[in-house]
Amino acid sequence: MTMSRRGNDMTIKEAIEKMLDVYKLRRKFDETSLLSAWPELMGSAIANRTKQIYIRDRKLFVKVESSVIKNELLLMRSQIIGRMNEHVGQVVIEDLVVL
Repeated sequence: MTMSRRGNDMTIKEAIEKMLDVYKLRRKFDETSLLSAWPELMGSAIANRTKQIYIRDRKLFVKVESSVIKNELLLMRSQIIGRMNEHVGQVVIEDLVVL
């Protein structure tokens, strides 16, 4: 028995992607995905010192407890933005604000 896809069949992933686009939920979904991926993308040393993280108006706001970590994040600003956008496959973050 072979399984074939008919012309209008789509995978669950494709259906979810389409639904996110149709209902304009894509950006919120991507933002939530980025926030939950922060420890994986930045490593536990930075994630453990992150007090608060949120996204507003395409800006990633990160509050950290250490001035050393704050300076490190500022120096890596463009790499962090690139890494975050690459994770979701499109531009969701345009700037990084370290608090």
